[in-house]
Amino acid sequence: MRTVDLIRKKRDGDELTTQEIEFLVQNYTRGVIPDYQMAAFLMAVYYSNMSENEVTSLTLAMLNSGQRLDLSDLDGAKVAKHSTGGVGDKTSLILGPIAAAAGVVVPKITGRGLGYTGGTLDKLESIPGFRTNLSIDEFRAVLKQHNLCFAGASSQIAPADKKMYALRDSTASVESIPLIAASIMSKKLAEGIDGLVLDVKVGSGAFMKKRTEARKLAQLMVAIGRKMSKRVQAVLTDMDQPLGYAVGNALEIMEVSQTLQNQGPADLTQLSVELAARMIHLANRSQALEAAREQAAQILASGEAFNKFQQVIAAQGGNPEVLNQFELLPNATGAREILSPRAGYVTRINAEDIGLAAGLLGASRDTMERQIDPAVGIILERKVGDRVPAGGRLCTLYHTDETHVDEAAQLVEDAFHISATAPEPRELVLEVIQ
Repeated sequence: MRTVDLIRKKRDGDELTTQEIEFLVQNYTRGVIPDYQMAAFLMAVYYSNMSENEVTSLTLAMLNSGQRLDLSDLDGAKVAKHSTGGVGDKTSLILGPIAAAAGVVVPKITGRGLGYTGGTLDKLESIPGFRTNLSIDEFRAVLKQHNLCFAGASSQIAPADKKMYALRDSTASVESIPLIAASIMSKKLAEGIDGLVLDVKVGSGAFMKKRTEARKLAQLMVAIGRKMSKRVQAVLTDMDQPLGYAVGNALEIMEVSQTLQNQGPADLTQLSVELAARMIHLANRSQALEAAREQAAQILASGEAFNKFQQVIAAQGGNPEVLNQFELLPNATGAREILSPRAGYVTRINAEDIGLAAGLLGASRDTMERQIDPAVGIILERKVGDRVPAGGRLCTLYHTDETHVDEAAQLVEDAFHISATAPEPRELVLEVIQ
């Protein structure tokens, strides 16, 4: 079997066998196949696509390239959640404690933000002392005690994906739906899960801008999960405006605390409860989804989820008092208000521009080597549909360095669209695929 023949076969649109895909993944992971040949193969996939069977085989080969977590000795169903990434998306830090308080075991191996979307690890590491570089034994111990643990990805988990993703990022093949699906599913299935809820974002602040493309990705990931005998649901959700009001790491931890104490934004609360309910439902299939929604809402309202998050923060070396005393979190030293040039209704907030502006302030990174500033970010004062007077505050930029504040402010001003008439309401949950 020769690599060049498999590249040619895929380039010409033919279907590869499971054995051929295993050959490519195994030998690339071992360093036998060089980067330039794997780059050519990935570009062939980008242009020629892959069948469902091929993507399943690719997922399995990437999964088998490393270690799988064995959580079989932990009581309860293991259900994970994955988001394709969005601006202000902090739901994992809310739905995780809700589901864990309901008895679901929630293993959360997560990553850092890249580009204009935030990363759960970055948010958590804005909490003083919080450790995400856990060993597998430490991860299992926290999970066993609290039903919930957050950790960074290990080099032992799907190492093929790590190598291939870096290559995709540098060769403009990141957008391939089969490659996205295999990347996500190989890592999630390595977590030793029984079920998975996928939050596939759609809109200006999402990786998938079009609903048709998001639907294809969701359907493919659900199909892969079923072939692996896992319970999987995908929810397409709106990302045309930021989720919640806070964008930025420590700022988002503050909003998480407010939401867990029943004082959070309506959209963030609604989506967190909905996704947590689906996790509870997948963990206990005899429980109707509506009953799971009621249970999730009750756990949030009672303060159980807040207490659970405090316990997990303490277990992972952080100071749980940050949820009550925001001054213990990193805080910005400067602020700039963005005011509305005229009266009217907010009809659009370009989420991507908000994310890019937060990145200019230092809240995110354009390369994995760049350090972020956990204190900075943006707090929205208005959301789509809100009325604003002339000179009314649209949002506030929080910064510690003034170098790029003017540029960020211009991006934010352009992101807000003000019109004389109110916009049509837009659903937060657009579609469910199961």
